Amino acid sequence: MPVITATIEDIPQLVTLINSAYRGEESKKGWTTEADFIRGSLRIDEPALTELIKLNGAMFLKYVNEQDEIEGCVYLHKNGKDMYLGMLSVSPGLQAKGIGKQLMKETEVRAKKTDCTRIFMRVISLRQELIQWYEKLGYYKTEQTEPFPRDTRFGEPLKPLEFLILEKRIK
Repeated sequence: MPVITATIEDIPQLVTLINSAYRGEESKKGWTTEADFIRGSLRIDEPALTELIKLNGAMFLKYVNEQDEIEGCVYLHKNGKDMYLGMLSVSPGLQAKGIGKQLMKETEVRAKKTDCTRIFMRVISLRQELIQWYEKLGYYKTEQTEPFPRDTRFGEPLKPLEFLILEKRIK
């Protein structure tokens, strides 16, 4: 299935997908859930996602099935020679079927086409299985960490959390 650029019209489907992949009971069907250490069912809402998609240099890529339903997505934001990658999401019942890898592959294609030399992301340090998955794709841990946001609109941490910064150099 193709990976294509999402549009403003896709925002409701993207919000549903992202929230189902990260939070609440539905997310526990997949292996990318944050529900065990962040209370709440929202990872993002429509106004916040709309703000992100409208940023200069930003886009969401979407993976669609034959019925044109979004089964996966990833947020990209180009800034100079860097590309930030966030909210890689795959429908919980479809995880571990290669959709995430296809989104990651297309991310690298887009990064190269726009002369980026680095893709980086923030990953919650407790998510060791996810970090290992990214490492298999060529990403590595930098020495950088960032505090987890204190804004509880999108969940309340159940334990102290921090982000690790992972990156991959692009040739």
